[in-house]
Amino acid sequence: MDVPTGTAQSAAAAQPGRRRGVIAIARRGGRFLAIRRGPGVAAGGTICFPGGHIEPGEEEAEAVVRECREEVAAEVAAVACVWRSVSPWGTELAWWTATLVDASRLTPHPVEVSEILWLSAEEMIEHPELLSGNRPFLEAVIAGRLQL
Repeated sequence: MDVPTGTAQSAAAAQPGRRRGVIAIARRGGRFLAIRRGPGVAAGGTICFPGGHIEPGEEEAEAVVRECREEVAAEVAAVACVWRSVSPWGTELAWWTATLVDASRLTPHPVEVSEILWLSAEEMIEHPELLSGNRPFLEAVIAGRLQL
């Protein structure tokens, strides 16, 4: 599968010993499911997509489902990896589209998430509190270089 990369460091993807994570890209209409990170976590207060680390023995798609359930109580089906990048902290990230199966009771995790938002790509990229690692992905979406 040919997956676009978001940074020059992406060529180093899947190196043994590196931390790995997933980002969930779920949409409703023209808006993305986004979160404001809780104040007690890394990059607290920033706006970003749901996501997190991949646990040992876990597949990327499984991590997408688990992270959405943990962070916002959403049931999703992981669809496809559409982007890869490396975070400023050296974590290899796999960006997955996800279909919302049940979003009727979205609830923010009491520590990890302070707010659940539905934002367009333009609203996200213009937000002053956007997590910087989300910018290249959103730029690719807005420019039409990435079809979701």
